[in-house]
Amino acid sequence: MPRIQRFDHVGITVADLDAVQDFFVRLGLEVAGERMVVEGEFLDTVIGMPGSRTEIVMLSTPGGDTTLELSRFLRPGHLPGSPTAMANELGLRNVAFEVDDLGALVAALAADGFGLVGGIGTYEGAWTMAYVRGPEGIIVSLAERIG
Repeated sequence: MPRIQRFDHVGITVADLDAVQDFFVRLGLEVAGERMVVEGEFLDTVIGMPGSRTEIVMLSTPGGDTTLELSRFLRPGHLPGSPTAMANELGLRNVAFEVDDLGALVAALAADGFGLVGGIGTYEGAWTMAYVRGPEGIIVSLAERIG
């Protein structure tokens, strides 16, 4: 069986592309290229929704080794998700990043109105980690290496 070559990106569908982009840029991601609108036969075929149109922005970690795709559907309109979903709800539950100062970042996000899902925990003396609920209920896992 053919095998995967590399990890490319994670895609998240959002309603407010500007707000979600700003949130991830505040975390330290960088805009990779310009926003684009995608529509036509390719998109219709790949996602299985004829007549669709979406606006996309790609963000990358410093150094560009990991990419996050944010998309907002212009046609058809988005369907509501579960903005209060917890970690045990099926589906993509979080996007995880290693950070250099978890406490300061959590405090800065709290000042912007983005709170913790639970608390800050330590795993086997090696990591300090927290889940933060960002815009539209997106859970971001932030981890700082301590060991």
